[in-house]
Amino acid sequence: MIRIAIVDDHAMVRAGLKQFFAGEVDFRVVAEASNGREALDIVRQGEVDVILMDISMPGQGGVDALAAIRARDPDLPVLILSGFAEEHYATTLLRQGASGYLNKDCDPQEIAKAIRTVYRGRKYITAGMAERLAEGLRDGNKLPHEQLSERELQVFLRLAKGETIGHMAQSMSLSVKTVSTYRTRVMEKMNLASNSDLTYYALKNGLIQ
Repeated sequence: MIRIAIVDDHAMVRAGLKQFFAGEVDFRVVAEASNGREALDIVRQGEVDVILMDISMPGQGGVDALAAIRARDPDLPVLILSGFAEEHYATTLLRQGASGYLNKDCDPQEIAKAIRTVYRGRKYITAGMAERLAEGLRDGNKLPHEQLSERELQVFLRLAKGETIGHMAQSMSLSVKTVSTYRTRVMEKMNLASNSDLTYYALKNGLIQ
């Protein structure tokens, strides 16, 4: 039996997934959460085999939660199910420890297939994603945000959403100076000059809504 936790801030999405999974004899939904902080609480309890998680959630979102889950339990499969197209986030999140990435528009049977795949300890990569990864290996081209480290990506997305450095420092348990250093690195790597530039880039590339 594969014990699944569904992490999504929309109750209707969680209900729909639960209804579908009820028809899969080897699936059992054992927990639900509406944000990343609640997801980490589930991981601490240690009674789940696969986390199915959205990226865009209030409070602690999926990017931050993925990092926290990886630090807590490096071997726990985290499958990302997002409303964002996979070309925007998939390569970055796979590098940072996600076990797979699916768009919410995909066929439900593909979600089931992906869960079984990551449960066996393998990555789940769609055909389109495999092609994109192959192209990246061949030509070495990366989008600016794909060059960021895990922590830099977290800071970038929070800044792009308008979060202040002080609030980030508190919620990420870092000093203001450390967050400011990450901000400087992000600006340099992405060749941007202001928080407004970060927001524009994120909106243009579909990284925030």
